[in-house]
Amino acid sequence: MINYTNVNTYDYFLPEDLIAQTPVEPRDSSRMMVFDSKTKKVEHKHFYNIADYLVAGDVLVINNTRVLPARLYGYKSTGAKLEVLLLKRHSINVWECLMKPAKRLHIGEELVFSEELKCKLLEILPDGNRKIEFIYDGVLEDILSRVGTMPLPPYIREKLSNQERYQTVYSKTTSSAAAPTAGLHFTRELMDKLKAKGIIFAEVTLDVGLGTFRPCKEEDITKHDMHTEHYNIGQETCDIINKAKAEGRRVIAVGTTSVRTLESVARYGLPLQPKSEDTSIFIYPPYEFKVVDALITNFHLPKSTLIMLVSAFAGLDNTMNIYKTAVENKYRFFSFGDSMLIVLISNIFNYKK
Repeated sequence: MINYTNVNTYDYFLPEDLIAQTPVEPRDSSRMMVFDSKTKKVEHKHFYNIADYLVAGDVLVINNTRVLPARLYGYKSTGAKLEVLLLKRHSINVWECLMKPAKRLHIGEELVFSEELKCKLLEILPDGNRKIEFIYDGVLEDILSRVGTMPLPPYIREKLSNQERYQTVYSKTTSSAAAPTAGLHFTRELMDKLKAKGIIFAEVTLDVGLGTFRPCKEEDITKHDMHTEHYNIGQETCDIINKAKAEGRRVIAVGTTSVRTLESVARYGLPLQPKSEDTSIFIYPPYEFKVVDALITNFHLPKSTLIMLVSAFAGLDNTMNIYKTAVENKYRFFSFGDSMLIVLISNIFNYKK
């Protein structure tokens, strides 16, 4: 019998050379594995082929969040240097962050990042994170764009020459510490092509935190302290999705962040209603999806909550076989890696076009 709550159930072997260090150009030239969970059929395509698997009326739900240049380097009056990584905004000027080396700054002390930006340490949180208050004149986001750097995931060691390659082309709301990476494959030209075919785009916002990269360290995953992220879904998006579901059209989530948003708001019942709140939803098998019919996603870390979500969507055996196939076919993994399209309910290979 499969133990869905044992973290080792979600482990797999990944050669290190398959971890993508740089993005491909153009964005939509990345490879795409297509899997139908009903027929178990697998196809190896490129992301620019995705139009072949979508039909007029399909709804693609995208996360329009934008990555904040959240890594800052500062110094104390003594000259001691510290690194700050912003995690979560608590108010206009107050942020939760990671600080390294953390013990160098005491409560009430200030840290200078530049002539236009400094901060004061307000609080040391129970989990070791710090709460800081920024001191500045002007617009914080503008200042951070000049002072901060992009917080790439820890498994990416190559320097990113173009910072926009860690942003989706449709990003709007600067609020995340990490990118919704399934969306990195879209180009504006591809989106225009899909819209011309009758594909509908609906936007949500989920502030992606660094907890998304954190592996589950508890052997019993039910004891895992799931990270919290803020999401927002507006009336227009709710109307688009509710109409699609009522008419039997497919709702396709672009990325696990879109899934987390949709399934979080669906807990309040259907049809969906606008919502803006924090979520710590943890999706793992078995789970009954209420909104999502298909999923576009990248290949995720072993033992991560993201591969658990995918396993709940596609089925554990299917997911492990997908990953084994991806390794055998040398797909590129993680944030700058390749993608896959998984269909849960609708059979895309026999879908009426």
